[in-house]
Amino acid sequence: MQGTMRAQVVTAPNVMELKQVPIPQINDDEVLIKIKYCGICGSDWSIFTGKYVPERLPLVTGHEFFGTVAEVGSKAPASIKVGQRVSADIVINCGACYFCRRGDGLLCQSFEQIGIHTKETSGGFSEYLKAPWRNIYQVPDEIDDYTAVFVEPMTTVIQASRRMNAKIGSSVVVIGSGLGILHGTMAKLRGCAPVIIVDNNKARLAKAKEMCADYIIDIDETPDAVAEVKKLTGGIGADYVIEAVGNPRTYEQAFQMIRRGGHVEAFGIAAPNDPMSLPPFEFVLGEKKVAGSCAGIGNDWGDAITLLRYGRVKPLPLLSMAVPLEDLETALKEIQSNKKLVKVIVSPEISQRVNF
Repeated sequence: MQGTMRAQVVTAPNVMELKQVPIPQINDDEVLIKIKYCGICGSDWSIFTGKYVPERLPLVTGHEFFGTVAEVGSKAPASIKVGQRVSADIVINCGACYFCRRGDGLLCQSFEQIGIHTKETSGGFSEYLKAPWRNIYQVPDEIDDYTAVFVEPMTTVIQASRRMNAKIGSSVVVIGSGLGILHGTMAKLRGCAPVIIVDNNKARLAKAKEMCADYIIDIDETPDAVAEVKKLTGGIGADYVIEAVGNPRTYEQAFQMIRRGGHVEAFGIAAPNDPMSLPPFEFVLGEKKVAGSCAGIGNDWGDAITLLRYGRVKPLPLLSMAVPLEDLETALKEIQSNKKLVKVIVSPEISQRVNF
């Protein structure tokens, strides 16, 4: 498809420009997607402010996208058709390095993600983007357009849940009540109890209580969150803690919250040089464990679509508003200042805001 399109381009830290850019040109193995909606993620703010991958700028961000097939490469299977509702695995890896050969594609030595790292194509804050046909997943009609925006966030939650592998009846603490609410929802689906969400955002904590949490801890009202977690777990500490903020101080708290033999799932992205203090003594005698999880990949998309299709996860209470593509920078800043906002989505197809 020839021509130009609108796209929001982060040209430098804290600088975003709405530009007319060329529509991505697909090769025989790619598919062009017309964007319907794209969710705003915390990493979009980190890229905008220069905290994350500043070396990749200028860049069109946005990776929580959903849309329809606009054009299909000649080598794509006949099952992919123009007009289909789709999402796409955002991971681009080589398939040939040591890690890819071991099935660890997220550790690929040339690992990139659409809308986060890739400069050769646009991200979801545009009218079109391209992806390899092998990364395309059809979104069934049972999933409405708003719910479809949550496919990519659900893949990250599914991958973290797999890595953590929490057992039935185990206690789970989630630090952070943005995407953390979906982490809590997944823990509840796995039969974990109690599920505890920690934050200082009252609006989001209320959503957490509505959707998944047995207990919420508002750190503005209960400053010693570690002591409160110990209290709620019979003085032992949590079996699992998911850090979904990306702050060294909350990571330190996470390790204090887990019990002896407990597990911290590292999910929140801190700055590359952020330091934290952890006593090795506790890891030796307390046999504490940690694992990292950075994204979904492959059939995490298929599993996310299945959970949303059958209503095992119902994310719509998290939606706060939809904004036109032109309002992206304003919306990014509003999310930082307006504590009542949870999930904001962006669309190149609407001309005014929709509040939920």
